[in-house]
Amino acid sequence: MKITFLGTGTSQGIPVIGSSDPVCLSSDPRDNRLRVSVLVQVDNLNVVLDCGPDFRQQMLRNPIERLDAILFTHEHADHTAGIDDIRPFFFSQGDIPVYAHKRVLASLKRRFDYIFADENRYPGAPAVEIHEVERGKPFALGPHWITPIEGWHNRLQVFGYRIGDFAYLTDIKTMEPEETERLEGLEVLVVNALRKEPHHSHLNLKEALAFIDRVKPERAFLTHISHKMGFHAEVDAELPDNVRLAYDNLTITL
Repeated sequence: MKITFLGTGTSQGIPVIGSSDPVCLSSDPRDNRLRVSVLVQVDNLNVVLDCGPDFRQQMLRNPIERLDAILFTHEHADHTAGIDDIRPFFFSQGDIPVYAHKRVLASLKRRFDYIFADENRYPGAPAVEIHEVERGKPFALGPHWITPIEGWHNRLQVFGYRIGDFAYLTDIKTMEPEETERLEGLEVLVVNALRKEPHHSHLNLKEALAFIDRVKPERAFLTHISHKMGFHAEVDAELPDNVRLAYDNLTITL
């Protein structure tokens, strides 16, 4: 399994428009972060987790010939607004399978009705094959089983996903113990860490490290990072040996 971090930034990305914050002006390319997303490649499958507004740029940076599925964590724009840019994949392979909670699917149908319409679809628009994800119900992609992991983004339900010994969680603040138990025995865990200061709907750095300590993966990577976290090089150097800050275009293998 190969994991490529397509984007590791928060909803504004880094640099933030109009910001003079030193991190936004950094010359270290690891401090430039597109909106959060990962590409999971296992056997012959290419699976993208979240499809935000930087999706086109991410695909140009990390080209793939086929997109086998998109797994959505939740409906916020920084995780969904790039769905129109699946068109090249649709033109070459047909309807693109998308997996999400029923609430997220309803949101996408409202906002992108020309993509999700059953009849009289707009000519040239992409089309999708819809799959509803339910708590506690793993689903298959080819020969691989995907386990949804439920967390809470303040009061908003979100899904993370476990694929084999890899799990991806973003935009979580809390998680029930029975869901945490689904993360036992991981080789790699990816989890959000917005900044060092507390936040009402995201784990901060201290909380993310405590969560990693509970789950005990072999390795962990932090994502959904804002400029308020600080410089990549400085923060990364302070982390435990088995934890790293992720950065755009980083690839890891399991």
